Amino acid sequence: MKRLRNRRISDTETVVERRPISNGVKRLGVNIDHIATLRQLRKGTYPDPVKAARVVERAGADGIVAHLREDRRHINDNDLKRLKESVTTHLNLEMSIDPEIVAIAIKTKPEQATLVPEKRAELTTEGGLDIISLKLKVRNVIDKLKDSGIKVSLFIEPDICQIDMAKEINANAIELHTGRYANAAAKEKNKELAQIKKSARFAAEIGLAVFAGHGLDYENVTPIVNIPEVEELNIGYSIITRAVFVGLENAVKEMLGLINPR
Repeated sequence: MKRLRNRRISDTETVVERRPISNGVKRLGVNIDHIATLRQLRKGTYPDPVKAARVVERAGADGIVAHLREDRRHINDNDLKRLKESVTTHLNLEMSIDPEIVAIAIKTKPEQATLVPEKRAELTTEGGLDIISLKLKVRNVIDKLKDSGIKVSLFIEPDICQIDMAKEINANAIELHTGRYANAAAKEKNKELAQIKKSARFAAEIGLAVFAGHGLDYENVTPIVNIPEVEELNIGYSIITRAVFVGLENAVKEMLGLINPR
């Protein structure tokens, strides 16, 4: 896989390629859902998540993450269509295994789909997808997406049994849910971090790409960055909220500075 390298081909167009992971370099995917959340507060057209994605890419992020929820509470179908047309790095669609959403993903063809659990009442994703209990359904969705040329990642808990199942049902990658680590009290944080480290090591050993995300911010991200097997971090809320004070481009650059310090 390639990480960002800009090659100017005209005054109006920039092709962005992904540089390979080497020497501990990590990729950053920025989730822009909450740009759309702000827009939906007044049901208007501003702020536009597609314009936000352009700013994020200009700041140096390696990809754009967007979650098309079944209830369309933030990102909507038109946003996704426009993002596919606009994103020049890597579009990662977070999605449930609902047949309607799967059909939209197959039609849109993002570079990657990340399968996540989804409950209508939740404020945000509350945990990893239980792929053991949903084995047959998830495997069917993985097969459909991969047949359409879409790489598939599974958002799961840092649990060895779940990771083993991810390999069995033929996922390309896993994204380890870091929410419990992020929310843990100080005395429990090391325990949660140790489990993430153990899980990342095991996943890499069995041939899965390893990503991480949820609840990561400017204060807690460094220990996750320091896990060698973690190739990519997907972060949204903390970057968008930081942007209120420093602007979106600066917020992304600050996170990149923590992920890949010089």
